[in-house]
Amino acid sequence: MSTDPIDYGQLDEGRDCNYWELDPTLRFEARRVYPDDEYEWAEDVLSEFGEVLGHRMADTADRIDEEGHELKSFDKYGDRLNGVRYHPFVEEQERIAYEEFGITHDAFHAPPGRDEPVGLSHVLMMQTLLSYVDGGFCCPVSMTTGAAIVLEKFDDGDLAEYFEGLTSRDLEEHIEGAMFLTEEQGGSDVGANEVRAERTGEDGVYELYGEKWFCSNIDAEGALALARTPDAPEGVEGLSLFLVPRTKPDGEVNESHFRRLKDKLGTISVPTGEIEFQGAEAYLVGEEGEGFKYMAEMMNFERLTNATGAIGIMGRALLEAKVRAANREAFGSALEEKPLMRRDLVDMAVDYEAASVFTFEGARLLDERERTDAKSGDDAYQLMRLFVPVAKYKTARMAVETTSYAMEVLGGNGYVREHTTERLLRDAQVLPIWEGPSNILALDTLRALNRENAHEALLPYVQEKLDGVEHPLLEDLADEVESAFLELQNALGTLATEDGDYAQYHAKRLSDLIFDVVTAALLLAEAQSQIDEAGNGRKAMVAKRFVQTRFGTEDAYGVTSGERFGMEDDAFAAIAHHAAVDPESLVETAPADD
Repeated sequence: MSTDPIDYGQLDEGRDCNYWELDPTLRFEARRVYPDDEYEWAEDVLSEFGEVLGHRMADTADRIDEEGHELKSFDKYGDRLNGVRYHPFVEEQERIAYEEFGITHDAFHAPPGRDEPVGLSHVLMMQTLLSYVDGGFCCPVSMTTGAAIVLEKFDDGDLAEYFEGLTSRDLEEHIEGAMFLTEEQGGSDVGANEVRAERTGEDGVYELYGEKWFCSNIDAEGALALARTPDAPEGVEGLSLFLVPRTKPDGEVNESHFRRLKDKLGTISVPTGEIEFQGAEAYLVGEEGEGFKYMAEMMNFERLTNATGAIGIMGRALLEAKVRAANREAFGSALEEKPLMRRDLVDMAVDYEAASVFTFEGARLLDERERTDAKSGDDAYQLMRLFVPVAKYKTARMAVETTSYAMEVLGGNGYVREHTTERLLRDAQVLPIWEGPSNILALDTLRALNRENAHEALLPYVQEKLDGVEHPLLEDLADEVESAFLELQNALGTLATEDGDYAQYHAKRLSDLIFDVVTAALLLAEAQSQIDEAGNGRKAMVAKRFVQTRFGTEDAYGVTSGERFGMEDDAFAAIAHHAAVDPESLVETAPADD
């Protein structure tokens, strides 16, 4: 068992490095959630990807953010163009992601070195690493996979050419996907959407009319859009799903008007704009009236993408903070030697591990659901439906907080473009908005409980995790989590007897409680596994700090407690620098915390 901590002082900043090799948390989660054969194949791929990102794309992402893209609605003769003039570095990014590493290919076709495709856990892990350098570019990457998921599930074969384009590993043949949901009058109320689809004389071909207000990856050839046929009912039941490309099969520009690109705070690398459909040729996906159900399949993946994007941004921000704290001297010693900075870095690291374990458990459940075709009522489906909105809601807010504080660690430099943390914060700020804001996600958590009876799978799931804890230190922590778990059960019982308004009022706090209880149980299970398999107590220390900060009841906010967790060299090295820990040392020192 190696006890050597990571020396972040060897870096000048969070680039020119291998993000995969510098992130033991992601490596631990990949080993946990990948099937064994896939992990053996993926380990080298992930390491190579982390190397390429740190040495090639980290710099290009900064340049693209500085200069952005330009909308070209018309050519010089006044003819419709509906194009985007991309920064020259975008082609290199696309070649790395789509061609060299098959990020939108490998879940649908066997990648080099394998006889079968890989699962969605691998795709989401790759997107996490990609978000270390460019969360904006991760948007079209993820929507391309999401659109392919929808076509694979629901297209009868008429759109096979688009599916092949979305999943191609040849950049010349590859097309990107998009998801055009938002309309100005509807926003998150998708049932209020008004874009209409008129039937033509050709089976499955429609013409779209109306406006989409927030179209990320505006010029995608594989864009999916919801629209309402003339005789459809109101609400989401009347929505159908269409593939509406920028250009028609004959090469002509589709009958749309790209009005403008949004002047956004962040995610500059993905062009987001407004589209007015003026009879745009569109192709029905599946059956009329089933559009919202189809789009929900893409939404599950996209919300997990949002969460893994949050993890990638948090990981990069934490790396930048650790490097700065190791190298910056103030008042006679390095920042990382200051007790308060140590506490902050420890808590940032624990938050990162908490976000990672919960999100990748959601990814594992989505993967299991896809592999087994689990339906409503099955445990994997119920847990996936519950964990996805909670993961998206919680990690988005955590990413904003983590990047904001990382900027503070860098001081004035952190507020300057050249030092990356200001871009990370700008990019992170969209995460609570993309794929549904916090309130919508909290309400979706209620729907998962009420309509899918997700609690039926949740309660035995948490209990099984807690029952598997055996190490003496972990048993005490498990007792604390057990008390919080009982509170969660009481909360679920209360909401079951109250009216809908009461449930909505408490929906976000319920989501907070679900996240904290499930995450604590998962961290304890990881800690037990690490002790059993590697003789390492580091995860036990992470679990301890998480339980302390979430469920501890402290007088005077803990100031009178005598607590010094994380200040000591061994504790700081373990949590912030990933040094290994002898589990027996945790048992011996446990009484000192009483």
